[in-house]
Parts: sequence; C-alpha cells; structure tokens
Amino acid sequence: MSTLQPSTPRCADARGFTLLELMIVVAIIAILAAIAIPSYSNYVVKTNRAAAESCLSQDASYMERYYTTNLNYAKDTSGTANTLPALDCTTAAQTGNNYSYGFAPASPSSSAYTIQAVPINAQLTRDTQCGTLTLDQTGARTSAGTGTLAQCWGG
Repeated sequence: MSTLQPSTPRCADARGFTLLELMIVVAIIAILAAIAIPSYSNYVVKTNRAAAESCLSQDASYMERYYTTNLNYAKDTSGTANTLPALDCTTAAQTGNNYSYGFAPASPSSSAYTIQAVPINAQLTRDTQCGTLTLDQTGARTSAGTGTLAQCWGG
C-alpha cells in the first residue's frame, strides 16, 4: 500500500519577479528619466523664451501706436513720461514668473526705445544661452547670452 504524500508547490509553479528582473526594470526607468528630464527642461526654457519674444512684440506694437499718437516715444503731448502698459502677456499666469519687462537704461528717448525681457527665477538659471532679450524701434533683436540670434529669437 502506498502512502499519499501531500503535494508541495514547486519552484516552477511560483509566480512573481526575481530581484534581477526588478533591477533591470529600475535601470531602464533610470536611463529613460536621465534622457527625458533634461530634454523636457530644455523644451520649457525654449517655450518660455518664445512667449517672452511674443510679449516684446506686443510691447513694440504699443510703442509704435504711442509714437503715432504723440510723435514721441518718451512722453505724451502733455509731458507725461511713457511707461509700458500692463499687458496680459506680462502677468504671472503668462510670462510674468519667468521674465521682467521694461525699458533698457536711458530708454526711451523722443525718437528711440529699447524694450527688454530680463529672465528671472528658474528661467534666469536655466537660460544661460540667451539671457536678456531686447527689441528696439527699428526691429533689431539682441540677446545677452552666448547663443546666436537665430538660436535665441527662433529665426
């Protein structure tokens, strides 16, 4: 007579992941993150810069309308000094957390102006390639960083 032995689970029946498999997955995720995070940060910097360029263009449009009305960039017909308006693009919800907008030093004069977008907060530390963006009454665009005009002003 044979005795029945209770069935015991075999290793082949066990389900789950081995430590090696888990470590491979962690390594793959780390490699993907090492590629994706800097790429995403670079994309954010470029997007913020493009928004600042657009805002500078809006300010330049205001300045041209101001000149058409007053025949002077610096002050109106009553002698009141010109200041840039608070446009929607300069609010914190738009680009205000990344750039500060204003006239460059010694600007505007009666026949010329230079508007600048100075990076602040995280944009200041991340956008070393372009830095401060400027736009003047002739449409000349400049940047204070090491990047070329085409890199900084999007061609």
